[in-house]
Amino acid sequence: MCWLGGFLRFGGLTRFWGLGESLGAAAIGGSGYRGYSQWEPGLVKINDCGKKACAPGSRVWGEGGNLVIPESWSRRLPFLTALEEDWRPLPRWAVGAWLGFYALFLLQLARGSGLLPMIDLVFVPIHEGGHLLFGYFGHALMIAGGTLLQLLVPLALATYFCFQRQLAGTVFCVFCFFEQFLPIATYMADARAQQLPLLTVGDPEFVEHDWFAMFSAMGVLEHDVQIASVVRAIGWIGMFAVTGWLAWRGWGKGKREA
Repeated sequence: MCWLGGFLRFGGLTRFWGLGESLGAAAIGGSGYRGYSQWEPGLVKINDCGKKACAPGSRVWGEGGNLVIPESWSRRLPFLTALEEDWRPLPRWAVGAWLGFYALFLLQLARGSGLLPMIDLVFVPIHEGGHLLFGYFGHALMIAGGTLLQLLVPLALATYFCFQRQLAGTVFCVFCFFEQFLPIATYMADARAQQLPLLTVGDPEFVEHDWFAMFSAMGVLEHDVQIASVVRAIGWIGMFAVTGWLAWRGWGKGKREA
């Protein structure tokens, strides 16, 4: 379930291949298009990995819902071929256990109490480290760097597990990525009120509220609560979506294939 799949599916590549098919057919008298999949009308080529490739101008998903990488891409970026592989199997009992874990996590987040939401404490030093890391690139990036690293770490781990085709690891990291939208939204909503206690790795006399500084610079400070509400909604939608995808991929889809 990585972002690259959505990019390839919706990024306009189907329109590009559709145009290529038309131009190729015109150039060789309508005998067909020979591009990444050596497409012939009415035929589907089996690529080198033994997976069914998609016709130019059609979907970019092979059998089993796996991504099909264009040959021109895989030649230049061979590591992308890993995304064509099947996800490593996850036992049904493990899928059920993970779904129970996420259901409890979501419940505790909704209640605002519990042990699982304390994972946010793990991201506190990551956030502060982001200020130090991005501080080398100027004051503006130093202010934004805490939130950037707070989101980049789970996203980078999700990308790694996705290339390893590890379903549980990918889902967990994507879940954590969207879960971090909630404390970020809380911080955003506090931009004007500034009632939250602030931590800093620098001089406490010069502590600065990240979102007060960023919203002020963007001229949207008076909309801090509204922006926070949108960010919080995105976080909830993302957490429910990735949990639902786990249920479909690990339970419902596995059951149909069995």
